Amino acid sequence: MKVLLTGDHAGMTLRNEVADLLDEMGIVYEDAGASCVASVDYPDYALPAAERIASGEFDRGIFICGTGIGMSIAANKVKGIRCALVHDMFSAKATRQHNNSNVLAMGERVIGPGLGREIAKVWLETEFQGDRHERRIEKITTYEDK
Repeated sequence: MKVLLTGDHAGMTLRNEVADLLDEMGIVYEDAGASCVASVDYPDYALPAAERIASGEFDRGIFICGTGIGMSIAANKVKGIRCALVHDMFSAKATRQHNNSNVLAMGERVIGPGLGREIAKVWLETEFQGDRHERRIEKITTYEDK
């Protein structure tokens, strides 16, 4: 698995925690996030990162900003992206099992680094269940292709 990690100025602490987790899990990743605490615009990070995932350069992405909302809205504008905004363990597992999400968005100001790290771990380790859920994903893809 190859992961693209990104975020704006408001997600730097959690992004660093997730980078440590990826290192510990032995997952290949690139950190394409902001390297400053000065205010930046989240679409400038979310959109290019989402495009790289949609192109197949990366298998999945983890996007972090203050709330996760902006990153998730921007990412979901890119065809082929199924970005889930997650702030709890149950949703992290469910979005992989049922929605085959390929991007996880989290908000540093909403959850702390400890919980964010746990959510990322569950999301990374959970597989898509397929079956009836595949049919639903195909409906989304068909709509995107219109």
